[in-house]
Amino acid sequence: ESPIPNTRGFRNDVVEALRRIHVPVIRWPGGCFADTYNWRDGIGPRDARPVRPNNNWAVTESNQVGTDEFFDLARQIGARTYLNINMGTGSPADMVDWLDYLTSPAGTTLADQRVANGHAPPYQIDYLGLGNESWGCGGSQTPEAYDARVRLFSSFVRLPAGQSTYRIAVGPDSEDYRWTEVIMGSAGSARMFGTIPLVDGISLHFYTFAGGSFLNKGASSGFGEDLWFGAIQQTMRLDTIITHHSEIMDRHDPQRRVGLMVDEWGAWYDSSTGRFEDLRQTNTLRDAMVAATGLLIFQNHAERVRMANIAQMVNVLQAMVITDGDGILLTPTYHVFDLFKDFQGATLLPVDVQGGRYTHNNQSIPALIAGAARLPDGRIKLALVNFDPHHGQEIVVPLPAGPINGEILTAPAIDSANSISQPDTVAPRGFSGFRRNSDGVSVRMPAKSIVVLTIG
Repeated sequence: ESPIPNTRGFRNDVVEALRRIHVPVIRWPGGCFADTYNWRDGIGPRDARPVRPNNNWAVTESNQVGTDEFFDLARQIGARTYLNINMGTGSPADMVDWLDYLTSPAGTTLADQRVANGHAPPYQIDYLGLGNESWGCGGSQTPEAYDARVRLFSSFVRLPAGQSTYRIAVGPDSEDYRWTEVIMGSAGSARMFGTIPLVDGISLHFYTFAGGSFLNKGASSGFGEDLWFGAIQQTMRLDTIITHHSEIMDRHDPQRRVGLMVDEWGAWYDSSTGRFEDLRQTNTLRDAMVAATGLLIFQNHAERVRMANIAQMVNVLQAMVITDGDGILLTPTYHVFDLFKDFQGATLLPVDVQGGRYTHNNQSIPALIAGAARLPDGRIKLALVNFDPHHGQEIVVPLPAGPINGEILTAPAIDSANSISQPDTVAPRGFSGFRRNSDGVSVRMPAKSIVVLTIG
């Protein structure tokens, strides 16, 4: 009933913005709430749905968005579905009933409820998450305890003939390498009836805290170079962390059947209100750097990383879109995902670009990160990120012949942000700072900038 144009309650402007960046998958209900969620609360007439406490974030949950609404949103956006099972307070029987509601043809009691609720065909669950952060808010379990539970739950994921899903076990928190060792050595290698794998992927959660720790996340706006450098330095740790987890996975799974799914990542800053549960934050040029760095690291580990879900999509943490009344703004993070969307479905091309060092307060990181891929139509995409807020970089890349088009994302200040009244302070613009020479293509990167070139 909102005066804001919508389709079955979802804002048309937000849905269209997300369609433009080709959102490939949405995870729900996700986060700590997943392991207290009762799926029955979110089906049927909305005016009859219960209101429950969400004590993870000191709010109430109205259940106005439930199972059918989630699948509707995924259809509107054109995204695949990643459903997160309650393995904390839920039981295997609860999961089996939810799967019955979702996937059974009409004729079972629960499938007939789905039909009555407006969706006759069974839903397709593309990915099934077996719990969330079971090492923390999902039950404070040891890897051995979780391993036993995931083997139990996964054994009862039995879908109707002709249906399948990709089962994702809870993986490590950042650098918890022992967790990966235990899960990959047991559930990650187990097969039911000797043939059916119990686990297809394991998750990895990693957040960028500009201040260096969960208790010191740093400000989301009005920050200085310390927190700019800190955020980038923290994000670059992902490369080492993924490398070490991949080495463990390779020992247990040399065929690389099991995927590493980074299904929570992104920047998380201190609340400006002082309330821990206040998760709305300003999105700045720094967040664009964090997003681009994360995407390039994941791409450069494509042999093992199969999925990466930034947290989160609208209005919370490192969001793509922020709304205010009937207004909408696209964040710097959104524009990075827009610039990088063609990398989806492309083939990794190794690239080694040397861009010097960026030094601050006697600490040093590479000034530049790069990634390249060949698109299905044969064109090449090259992405370059210059972290240094003071100095440009001139580099030479051995690129093939062909026309070149370039786009750049930068801004006047390290904490520049978009607003409803000034939506294009941080937005892509055309880039022409390149020229061909005998060694390839010379690119002049301005300070604090992200450049994407298309060749061919």
